[in-house]
Amino acid sequence: MSAARILVVDDEADIRGLLREILSEEGYEVDAAADAAQARASRARHEPDLVLLDIWMPDTDGITLLREWCADEVLSACPVVMMSGHGTVETAVEATRLGAFDFIEKPVSLAKLLRVVELALEEGGSPHQAKTRNLLPSFVAPIGKSRAMQALRDRVERVASHDTSVLFLGEPGTGREAFARYMHSLSTRADGPFVVAVAGMLGDSDVSSRLFGQDSDGEHVEGLLDEAQGGTLFVNELGDLSVAAQKALLSAMEAGEYAAVGNGGPKELDVRIVSSAQTGFDKTPASAFRRDLLSLLNVITLRIPPLRDYAEDVPELLRYYIDRLVDAEHLDFRRFSVASQNRLRNYPWPGNVRELKNLVHRLLIMGSEEEISLEEIEDLLAAESPAEESLVKQDLLALPLREAREQFERAYLQQQLILCHGKVGKLATRVGMERTHLYRKLRSLGIDFRQSATED
Repeated sequence: MSAARILVVDDEADIRGLLREILSEEGYEVDAAADAAQARASRARHEPDLVLLDIWMPDTDGITLLREWCADEVLSACPVVMMSGHGTVETAVEATRLGAFDFIEKPVSLAKLLRVVELALEEGGSPHQAKTRNLLPSFVAPIGKSRAMQALRDRVERVASHDTSVLFLGEPGTGREAFARYMHSLSTRADGPFVVAVAGMLGDSDVSSRLFGQDSDGEHVEGLLDEAQGGTLFVNELGDLSVAAQKALLSAMEAGEYAAVGNGGPKELDVRIVSSAQTGFDKTPASAFRRDLLSLLNVITLRIPPLRDYAEDVPELLRYYIDRLVDAEHLDFRRFSVASQNRLRNYPWPGNVRELKNLVHRLLIMGSEEEISLEEIEDLLAAESPAEESLVKQDLLALPLREAREQFERAYLQQQLILCHGKVGKLATRVGMERTHLYRKLRSLGIDFRQSATED
């Protein structure tokens, strides 16, 4: 079996020589090119199995060359890994959108280089490598480099290997189902199904057949537990689960088996039960959720924070959803200006990650310019905010002027303090107040800023 052929395209002779030496020692055939013209000539002589392509070159840049190759059906079959010593996130996104297999930064880590080369040859269809495994995950880990997201991913990964029930708590739109799917993809049940049950759809009249299936006239209609056998059943919004559905689910979990409606015999319950709910769903006066069932469902409880608690991840989420939606729906690529990213980083996101994704979707469909400006963001946010929506829950018109002003100022400054991550100095700049005057105002309104002030 002949060795895989790799073409290295880089205008720096030292880097070309180093990569040629490293890859040759690993047993690969290596060709080298100093610019786009030499790269085209090399591919005309010998079609490589992989190209390592620098972005910044004197004649034609790597992105332009990649775009040229991707437009050719024959040349596009070869995987391309982009390299850059001073690339930007936007450049990496553009490269992967065009079809690059990966993007690595220079100076290149030897371990990463060899790992990416191996993966590109396996996943990219090289005839010299057998595709014995699929290393690209079927479900991408939830996005975010913030401390909150890193800690949450660590907890999910730790819990994934244990076949116990997990309850994801959080506001709507925070990505509870996404984390449940991520956990399933890391579990021993990853090859099994992931079935979603919307709690509100499990009514009292047919809940047994919906959960357990039904045998009638010699035919079996599968229920949700049948569909999830060997995998995971995700029950969405426990607060909407009817009394009858709670009773049926409890009986199956306690017995470890269930039977279809009709003449069906007992079946082993080989299903991991994972669920989601809003915080405090079981503590409202109208709540009738069974405590015995909850104790089985929340063996592990993981809290998903609202997006406003990790706003530093907003720019990365914006880029991720642009890339994902452009690829999935063949929309024109757009990029956020720095000012527009900063505006959205300081937006409270009441609808959380779901609202962010929907906003990106609208911008890609409705916009025309490649750059998404601050003015476009402001217009969209203004159009999406109902005119009658109040900053505070109470009807200020029903209060005397002095009380109404205090209610407004308290709610306004509390929300701004959240957006400033508790930093009073940053708050003073944001609201345009001198810091000493701001401290007096916060004290008079009863807003607890002392801990924030010591950290500021």
